[in-house]
Amino acid sequence: MAEKLDLLREIIAFKESMLVSFSGGVDSSLLAAISRDVLGDGAVAVILDSPLMPRRELEHATSVAQLLGIRCIVAVHDVFELESVIENSPERCYHCKKSSAGILKKLANSLGISCVADGVNTTDYEDFRPGIRASDEEGICHPFVDAGISKSDIREIARSIGLDFWNRPSSACLASRIPYGVRITPQLLKRVELAEDALKAIGLSQIRVRAHGDLARIEVQQSEIQQVVRHRDGIVNALKELGFAYITLDLEGYRSGSMNAGMQIHKRISDQDVSTYMD
Repeated sequence: MAEKLDLLREIIAFKESMLVSFSGGVDSSLLAAISRDVLGDGAVAVILDSPLMPRRELEHATSVAQLLGIRCIVAVHDVFELESVIENSPERCYHCKKSSAGILKKLANSLGISCVADGVNTTDYEDFRPGIRASDEEGICHPFVDAGISKSDIREIARSIGLDFWNRPSSACLASRIPYGVRITPQLLKRVELAEDALKAIGLSQIRVRAHGDLARIEVQQSEIQQVVRHRDGIVNALKELGFAYITLDLEGYRSGSMNAGMQIHKRISDQDVSTYMD
């Protein structure tokens, strides 16, 4: 791990200056911390304030940047101006990243910064991530990938250098709670955000409320499933007040990118002979 950290520092130093696409998650926070340490004032963190970002995450990101001592800029990214994003096809992340990369590159150019970097790591390539393709096309740097660093490596490095956010639960944009093909609206995003806020209020850590029409599918860590059951009545009441008619608990528990499972199942079925499913 020490060798990977040394290599990461060398990669960052070679860039001479770096604009970090910053969300306050463990990945971008570690990258910001190391960049600030290596490059000093040559490192800048930029938070893209989008309707897809929960307000609690925006507040968290700004506070983490302040603690790290890195210069932080909040720039507006209004995805509701992008039909290719709000129509919510499986390529949504590609179009969103294309747009956000343009904002980041323009900012970097105005600040005289040579490199725009993100927290993509080797583990991210194990899932369906069209946004990475867009970032590559736009020339966004992936220092963790260049250093051969995975998600678990990031947490271990953050822990080893004393960053107390090393075990913070993963976060993702609110659009990841909505099935592909369902149009994204401000009202739908707010419903999901408030539903997750209600669950966080009872002390749950890793939470996703996937919105399938009138049905809310709750994902939590398997170790916290019983806690959800104990607070069943309060959760049902809170989510019904937000407009959900049916409240379900996913017995498989939280897993990143669970909305991609439907695509994988449909592909598996289409690849097989339909006679397999007939008497």
